Amino acid sequence: MVTNDATILRLKHEVLYAVAKASWEGKLEEKTHDIPYEIIPGPQATYRCCIYKEREIIRQRVRLAEGKCPKGKNSSNVVQVINAACEECPIAAYVVTDNCQKCMGKACQNSCNFGAISMGRDRAYIDPAKCKSCGKCSQACPYNAIAHLERPCKKSCPVDAITYDEYGICEIDEKKCIECGNCVHSCPFGAIDSKTFMIDVINLIQAGKKVVAMVAPATEGQFGPDITMASWRTALKKTGFADMVEVGLGGDMTAAYEADEWMEAYKEGKKLTTSCCPAFVNMIKKHFPMLLDNMSTTVSPMCAVSRLLKAMDPETITVFIGPCIAKKSEALDLNVKDNADYVLNLEEVNAMMKAKGVELEPEPNGYQESSVFGKRFGNGGGVTNAVLECMQEAGENTDGIKVAKCNGAVECKKALLMLRVGKLPEDFVEGMACVGGCVGGPSKRKAENEFKKDRDALIGQADGRKVRENLKNYPMDQFSMHRH
Repeated sequence: MVTNDATILRLKHEVLYAVAKASWEGKLEEKTHDIPYEIIPGPQATYRCCIYKEREIIRQRVRLAEGKCPKGKNSSNVVQVINAACEECPIAAYVVTDNCQKCMGKACQNSCNFGAISMGRDRAYIDPAKCKSCGKCSQACPYNAIAHLERPCKKSCPVDAITYDEYGICEIDEKKCIECGNCVHSCPFGAIDSKTFMIDVINLIQAGKKVVAMVAPATEGQFGPDITMASWRTALKKTGFADMVEVGLGGDMTAAYEADEWMEAYKEGKKLTTSCCPAFVNMIKKHFPMLLDNMSTTVSPMCAVSRLLKAMDPETITVFIGPCIAKKSEALDLNVKDNADYVLNLEEVNAMMKAKGVELEPEPNGYQESSVFGKRFGNGGGVTNAVLECMQEAGENTDGIKVAKCNGAVECKKALLMLRVGKLPEDFVEGMACVGGCVGGPSKRKAENEFKKDRDALIGQADGRKVRENLKNYPMDQFSMHRH
């Protein structure tokens, strides 16, 4: 995973590892209290004002790792705020810089309707307790001496779901939040993170249940050119999973059924959006509900593979693994039948494996369940390419079809706005909330440009099977590919 602060990442991994290890040992309940002291032994503080603040942050992170809310409040949102860490963030939205000339006109002070600006010895001063962040002082200053400090979490949110309480603590509006995870790694204090399903999965494995892992196509290449899907399968079996299936197969399934749906809509002159990215689906549901009829009814690749596995054995418990946080919210949506039971991101499954003494090891690239198009489903534009391929395999002419390939949540929002007002020039919208597609998910191990060469090399070794030809090997008639 990529973050601008290695310290935050290291502490996060330490917590996940400690919780996973205690859970594997069956001692989580008795060790929960000790973990903050093991990670922050003291007596001197290293990162914060004191060891007590540091331990409280670790304590709240432990709760997240256990799948609970940090402060014990009841919330269904996957993305949560660690209040103890958020308290470190500057509260003032507007500050006076050294450019202030303390001029006679006092334009800043005169423009303020809240009495928040006074004149200090060297420059003007803005009282954060009185400031309402209207920005009039910044606009009025002739020297551009007043800077707007937009907090990183709020700036990163594409749907304006982040506000602050009276003490400046970040609050996430669950009615707006699309669970994309953009805010998680934008916070330089590590004050936002997601709840995990680690403990549930470990408990099920230890109970002897048939737990099958489903690894996202976006994972391929992120761990180097020698870590293949076969490597993942071996490592996950050693960890305790009954088996593993690559979700690129689900990409083939989704592409084939969405192609049929798109072609029918195209002939009718109806514009459709994809439905494989859960953050994009959440955006439509929460911010553009009037466009629900324009959303594909085909299930996501994750759900497709889960339904396949459950159709073959109803006792199977399915666990999706990938760089996506929003997939956790999809798994929690009880309106979608037989979807993945649990979701783990890459850092969480790594912690589980490490705590069990398992490592990913190089293996020949001999395991393949999907076509190259399914494997590329996690790239921006990959869904479009796969769907058009399936149309062509069915003998359809795709020359006139135009698709808006939205690269990131901001572009998704623009396309949906255009669709809402009837001015979208394209026939279809591929919505990917993460820049670059699923490979750019918030739990990615590396930046896309860093592992692109390895990913291309691994996928380049796959055989050239066609999508629809590949699906003939699976019992597609035993389950539905529709969302409801």
